[in-house]
Amino acid sequence: MTGEFGETILIVDFGSQVTQLIARRVREAGVYCEIAPFNAAEEAFEKLQPKGIILSGSPASVPAAESPRAPQMLFDSGLPILGICYGQQVMSHQLGGEVRPGHETGEGGEFGRAFLTVTEDCALFDGLWKKGERHQVWMSHGDKVTQFADGFEIVAVSDGAPFAVIADESRKYYGTQFHPEVHHTPDGAKLIANFVRHVCGLKGDWTMGAYRDAKIAEIREQVGDGKVICGLSGGVDSSVAAILIHEAIGDQLTCVFVDHGLLRLNEREQVETLFRDHYNIPLVVVDAEERFMNGLEGVTDPEKKRKFIGAEFIAVFEEEAKKLGGADFLAQGTLYPDVIESVSFTGGPSVTIKSHHNVGGLPERMNMKLVEPLRELFKDEVRDLGRELGLNDQFVGRHPFPGPGLAIRIPGEVTKKRCDILRKADAIYLDEIRKAGLYDAIWQAFAVLLPVRTVGVMGDYRTYDSVCGLRAVTSVDGMTADVYPFESQFLQDVATRIVNEVQGVNRVVYDYTSKPPGTIEWE
Repeated sequence: MTGEFGETILIVDFGSQVTQLIARRVREAGVYCEIAPFNAAEEAFEKLQPKGIILSGSPASVPAAESPRAPQMLFDSGLPILGICYGQQVMSHQLGGEVRPGHETGEGGEFGRAFLTVTEDCALFDGLWKKGERHQVWMSHGDKVTQFADGFEIVAVSDGAPFAVIADESRKYYGTQFHPEVHHTPDGAKLIANFVRHVCGLKGDWTMGAYRDAKIAEIREQVGDGKVICGLSGGVDSSVAAILIHEAIGDQLTCVFVDHGLLRLNEREQVETLFRDHYNIPLVVVDAEERFMNGLEGVTDPEKKRKFIGAEFIAVFEEEAKKLGGADFLAQGTLYPDVIESVSFTGGPSVTIKSHHNVGGLPERMNMKLVEPLRELFKDEVRDLGRELGLNDQFVGRHPFPGPGLAIRIPGEVTKKRCDILRKADAIYLDEIRKAGLYDAIWQAFAVLLPVRTVGVMGDYRTYDSVCGLRAVTSVDGMTADVYPFESQFLQDVATRIVNEVQGVNRVVYDYTSKPPGTIEWE
């Protein structure tokens, strides 16, 4: 996604786990942006031709010899730059200032909620903060700037950060020691909007309609007269990707739906109805349940499950491509969070949380290239794109479902029997959520079948069956999540139905863990 948008922002990632939130805030301001690792920033700059640059935070320490740096060409570009936390520090260091570890200054770091005082007016604060005001922000830093570079002045201070915000108005360089991208900084989104709209002078008129048109043109250019097969899961991501690609190249696309036995209840039937009857998109359905179950036998490590499922998906696609007479491209519904969570600091730079089955490219033996039209989008943006493509709200509003399916909702060994138990419990849970009118208020809800058996009593008989866990969270983009606060009676009703209607479950529990520290999925 390059020249299609005249107004773009380049976000240089130094490894922060919340860099993607910066992108969210920029796009909320109506400006298209992309994230690039610091070691690929020059290439990204040439591709994007941005109108402004944002430097992210990082787990690294600027004074450390091996810590990442921003390419000098960014500072030579003459563009406005906003440095956030580590971004402020590395900018200060590279331009001639000084950064020292907190323990050397005797003051330590600053973590969590803090309050800063605005000491000078600056363009970053226009229409938002005034001199002398005090505002809440969110800090998370050990190092700190102890001497700023020539041309900068302090425009805000906090108790733990005398350089809380610095500004060089002539060069339009700004640095915040706090994190404006997180919701714990109440005015953070407005500050970022001020930077991209006011400081960089961008109109903020990027829309999903523009993204759609640009992506269709990009797909046509990439694919030419080649054939594409799309890995279709039936979820929102792969479905939107398939419909977008079909709009671009028509019957050059064939969708391949793999029934691996790890699907939700009636998923296969719903997919066939939608794509064959409603959209008339060529669809191949592969019955691979036995194949996947055999491969998962005895596998309990979650990463090994994911890697096996990913590799087996690729193998199935390769076989189906040969049956179709060959294909030049494989299309996937890969999203930005998938990419970010799958990249390691040494190569990427974010710390790996978990691998994703649809990230990482293709085996060399396959003579196919990837088409990933959603790779730059967050989940809610995919839903917006789906609506732009004419999908109804009931479909695009469906809760996310992972590519590895029920395999990562069954900690321990995955078997057909356990999948059947979980399918029924999950369907009951979602049915009750819909009946209560709560489905659209929840980002994601699902059941988990735990590798735990407990004693129960049903009638006059002793039981020794499985425990079912229930999970429901609220979120905007899936990168952070809060627990949905069900009323106690609702959970009791769900538990009663599951225990009574699902043979093999005699106990139900609710997961109260937010993200972080937990992930949304259990594995």
